Amino acid sequence: MSKKAIRNMGIFIFLVIISGWIGVLVDSLLTDQPEGDSLGMGIWLVLPLLTVFIIILFSKASWRDLGLKPNFKGNIKWYLVSVLIFPVVTAIVLLIGAAMDWIDLSQFNFNTFIVAFGSTLLFNFIIDIFEETAWRGYLTSQLVKLNLGDLKLYLIVASVWALWHLPYYLVFLPEADIRAVMPVSRAVYVLVAFTTFLSWTIMFTELFRVSKSVWPCVILHTMEDSLVNLLVISGYISIAAGKEILISPINGIITSILYLAVGLGIRAYRIQSNHAGLALITGKDTVLSLGRNKKQPSPG
Repeated sequence: MSKKAIRNMGIFIFLVIISGWIGVLVDSLLTDQPEGDSLGMGIWLVLPLLTVFIIILFSKASWRDLGLKPNFKGNIKWYLVSVLIFPVVTAIVLLIGAAMDWIDLSQFNFNTFIVAFGSTLLFNFIIDIFEETAWRGYLTSQLVKLNLGDLKLYLIVASVWALWHLPYYLVFLPEADIRAVMPVSRAVYVLVAFTTFLSWTIMFTELFRVSKSVWPCVILHTMEDSLVNLLVISGYISIAAGKEILISPINGIITSILYLAVGLGIRAYRIQSNHAGLALITGKDTVLSLGRNKKQPSPG
């Protein structure tokens, strides 16, 4: 990767980190901004992707890196996986929680939940295009070019993703929503959320790398926003006091371990597939080489 490309990535990271604080400043100068839906939040959401577009336009970089092609051929299974990950893991977490008397499902109404879930899908899908094109399509694809170790790649993406969310958790997000997820202060929730971002980053990163498309990640993120957030924040389930850190479908330790396992599973598949593909190419090259050698006249 050229020094120019590294510089551009540095510019992107810097603007991403300050984008939310620019939004906070805008909101502080404007009156009567609706909580959780302000102009500042709009700036925070849009600026990362806008920065990506500006960088690509002025640096004449390739749009292909963003993974905007759906790549359906050979990837249908990954689209299916992206739809199922959050529902399946959430179902497992709910079953564990119910079995341990940590989660109360008595107030859960399936029909009402499905209607609410369906009504949020399109809105969240559009929003998540902004996030996933920035984090996976640009940041992850550029870091992959540096040939970093996987752990470094995960830590950098997770850190930037978490720092971008910092003003969201500290300022934009209503206090009631944080309390609905976990009864802790904003500062403590930020620390808890970082571990969640790390486990999710592995999953999202590997899904992007194995599919070479941003769209499975957009779908995966949409399912999370429409399913898990709705389930917890809207009160469809009740978690026993003190057990949120263990079993919360959003930030619980058990939940994060399951998502970590999913991410590492996809990583193992990618590595195995790459090795198989390399062996196939090497085998073909060997056959071609032998074929060429047979056509050469023997010495003497």
